[in-house]
Amino acid sequence: MERVAKLMAARGLCSRREAERLIDAGCVLVDGVVVPAQGAKAPPEADIRISEGGGALLGGRATVLLHKPIGIVSTQPEPGQTPAWTLLRAETRRGPIDAAAERALLAAPWELSVAGRLDRASRGLLVLTQDGTVARRIIGGNGVEKEYRVATNAPASDGQLRKLNGPLQLDGTALRPMRVGRVDERTLRFVLVEGKKHQIRRCCRMVGLQVTDLLRVAVGPLALADLPPGGWRLASADELARLHADGAVAGARRSRPR
Repeated sequence: MERVAKLMAARGLCSRREAERLIDAGCVLVDGVVVPAQGAKAPPEADIRISEGGGALLGGRATVLLHKPIGIVSTQPEPGQTPAWTLLRAETRRGPIDAAAERALLAAPWELSVAGRLDRASRGLLVLTQDGTVARRIIGGNGVEKEYRVATNAPASDGQLRKLNGPLQLDGTALRPMRVGRVDERTLRFVLVEGKKHQIRRCCRMVGLQVTDLLRVAVGPLALADLPPGGWRLASADELARLHADGAVAGARRSRPR
């Protein structure tokens, strides 16, 4: 048996604090019965739902982690292009989600905001959110690190790595420092805290390298992990709490550059 508020947070229904507030308001049902008070417990497999009134109190604030494939555009598609939100379907979901929350989310997936775009030729983690605080945390110049695995047409020399780690400019503006190192012979790990248009590709060209594949694996504590291409899941309340707490790449240091 676990506390209902803890189960709600683990399922991504809301934060633990929000769950406690909803329980106090009598807006949480476990197996169809209103949770009577704080501290109530339920089995992990229990059917936990937020009432309509609770949904109004909470507001739509889901954050989705999507594995964007190559060829999909993040937002504002031109004719003939496929926007990322079209991949959000019940059959492509991974991980737990309350049935009512899923129905509400998939009823209008185009309303989600993209927090940090990926260009059409790149793949990996794309964050879509209904929560303005999450979007501002990621794209508002708050130092949230983004990690990428970048394949190049040739092995990077020590001199090229020094240039990529040194002071660089794009369009006459100095870039904030990047951390760049080798993963293997033709794969580099980039960690940066800003995202100028095609920044990684353009910086690689400046030092004589051509990017052949670009995969974003983490945005702060939000990690791609084992999400398959086209798959999505909800960010957990714990992940979002860590995102707001700091901009460190959680789990992104699992393979340090040499």
